[in-house]
Amino acid sequence: MVVLPVFVQAPWVRLHPFSAVLFTSVFLSLGLILHLGGTGRRAELGSLLVGFSGSWLAGCLFWGWLRAHPAIHLPIEAFALPLGLAGLRTRWHLAAGFYLASLLGTACTDLMMLISGVMPFWPLVVNAPIGESSLLLRSAAEQVLQPPVFALLGLATSLILVTANQLKSRARKAGTNGECMSMAAAVLTTTLWVDGLFLLAALLQPGMSGLI
Repeated sequence: MVVLPVFVQAPWVRLHPFSAVLFTSVFLSLGLILHLGGTGRRAELGSLLVGFSGSWLAGCLFWGWLRAHPAIHLPIEAFALPLGLAGLRTRWHLAAGFYLASLLGTACTDLMMLISGVMPFWPLVVNAPIGESSLLLRSAAEQVLQPPVFALLGLATSLILVTANQLKSRARKAGTNGECMSMAAAVLTTTLWVDGLFLLAALLQPGMSGLI
């Protein structure tokens, strides 16, 4: 669920944004059916799909029509923030937790893009012809590998991993009530893997990054 928006949703909404938006109803409907009509793991999966549908819809709106404006990426992704916060104390706590953890991961990624100086490449990459955009994306990735920037990213990665480990530790102490924290830790850790895969793709095969 963390990987799909980066490597599947981004190119999909660039080609057919309306169909990608409409597909939100598939995730939401399936999630509601599984959660309300099932128990155990099936109900948990349903709740996660409901949370994922919120992230998917926000991504469709941004990547479909507003992808050249990185400054509004996070505000659009956060459109369901009030619902997410309110849902933490309800039966939909896994849905809320997944959405909020994904939003936190997105915020960390955007912040590091801004600090590392690659954010200006974003609108250039998405607006340029394919050949030129590949070169621009590779240039942005090479800038990330500069020692000062790479060291800063390493520090940020360490902080995120520490946060994820703390969530896992609290989840173990909370027992059955810690499933939301455990899931949030998994989302944050997976976000790091996805960012790493994106960087690798931008260096070796930019067209596979999902951004072009």
